[in-house]
Amino acid sequence: MKKIIYILALLLSVSSCKKGLLDTTPINQKGISDFYKTPDDAFQALVAAYSVLDWSGFGNITLTSEIASDNCFGGAGTGDANVRQWDRFESLTDHNTDAWTKYYTGIYRVNVLLQNIDKVDFGTNAALKTRYIAEAHFLRAYFYFDLVRMFGNVVLLTTPVEPGKYSQPQANPDDVYKLIATDLKSAATDLAATPYASIPAAEYGRATKWAAESLLGRVFLYYTGYYTKTDLVGQVSRQDAIKLIDDVINNSGHALVPKYANLFRASGGTDFAGQNNVEGVFNIQYTYLGLKDFNQQNGNRWQVLIGIRGQVLLPYYKGWGFATVNPKLWNAFAADDPRRANSIISISGENLTSQYVLGDQSQYTGYFCKKYTPLNTGKPEDMGGDFQIDNYDNYVAIRFADVLLMGAELNLFSNLSVAQNYYNKVRDRAFQDANHHKILTSDATGLQLIMDERRFELALEGQRYWDLLRQGLTVAKQAIDNTGMGTDFNVTFRAETKGLLEIPQTQISLSAGSLKQNPGY
Repeated sequence: MKKIIYILALLLSVSSCKKGLLDTTPINQKGISDFYKTPDDAFQALVAAYSVLDWSGFGNITLTSEIASDNCFGGAGTGDANVRQWDRFESLTDHNTDAWTKYYTGIYRVNVLLQNIDKVDFGTNAALKTRYIAEAHFLRAYFYFDLVRMFGNVVLLTTPVEPGKYSQPQANPDDVYKLIATDLKSAATDLAATPYASIPAAEYGRATKWAAESLLGRVFLYYTGYYTKTDLVGQVSRQDAIKLIDDVINNSGHALVPKYANLFRASGGTDFAGQNNVEGVFNIQYTYLGLKDFNQQNGNRWQVLIGIRGQVLLPYYKGWGFATVNPKLWNAFAADDPRRANSIISISGENLTSQYVLGDQSQYTGYFCKKYTPLNTGKPEDMGGDFQIDNYDNYVAIRFADVLLMGAELNLFSNLSVAQNYYNKVRDRAFQDANHHKILTSDATGLQLIMDERRFELALEGQRYWDLLRQGLTVAKQAIDNTGMGTDFNVTFRAETKGLLEIPQTQISLSAGSLKQNPGY
């Protein structure tokens, strides 16, 4: 076994999932020296990097961060204590191995592609090479941003690690963020400004100029907030970030779906807007076509984890009861805010109490995640799949409403009218009228309104924890600490961890001392 698990021997074990971007022929253990010759070789290597986005339920940052936030408890079964460590900021050996392995595998695959792409004969199609390189830069930035947010002190790799050099030191987070910024700037520059309506359906899920600009805006806001800086490591100023986000809003062709309920299958029903609708700026693609093959990792494996534990309560299908929703989130919504019932399953509110069986559900609150929850109609078994691994709803990693709220936040102190306009668009869509405006001001009060709106608009989509951290550890602790619901629901955010997760202990042991554990663990 190599010193660090993220250094994997196999680059190109690509699984075909027959869905848009990932509809490609699998490659099995083909040697690099025999591989990088044709544009199709380069494309398949790029697909190998994209495919890592699908990996693992336990390694999914959305699940982990929702449980770590004030939105959810760990939940799951009474014997599933390994879930609640995220909720309670407790140590558990190798708790985050899935995430660590996932991201470094993706980074490795990108680095191998970038190292070898000059060997490919693109003929006269230089633009295709430029596109593949830009998409690879986007993916590396995406992987590293999740990794550095989760662990803070990570290893920075821009080339494949050579044999015998597996023990690598942790980098200063600033150096990681500089790579993220430069990768995203490169991607945003080199990817074509193709409006959403002109993107072929077969290319849904691929990085676009708009996805790169949006992610760069997200990185800017997180880095400058969490580290209390004025710019993104000298690479992106606030004015730069404003231009990037304004460009997405004004020129991408992305827009809000007319009704909030239609964003997700569980709330939209027959009016669901579709898996790759106009609001999705960057969507991670999933499919049921693994068809019970546990070696494939193309299904949405975290989707089943949040389903109602062990029972079918129509229209919902069974799951494992992870991330039970904190009543604080339900109660925080205005009573007339339609997003509440479209985001959260209320057992009593949907008249399911008489049917619901508690069983071995831990930390039962009466509320479950509705967004992305499995549904009985169109369940994997109906299509020959397995309910544990073959759920197929795409994850909207960057949604246009999020971009609007980033735009409102970025413009708040320099162009209040623009900020107000972006903010109003989100609330008008949510309430289906223009009677619920709140007046923004260029101060902390106005900023708080935007942060509150992010809480409601993006509830249970994986953004809340990071929004809390970038407001400061004091704000995060005030929100996340939980008492008064019984000892099983007591949560204490430990500021000494700085909100970072525990680096897997096995990785520290294998690193021969080059990896140091984060504070608090």
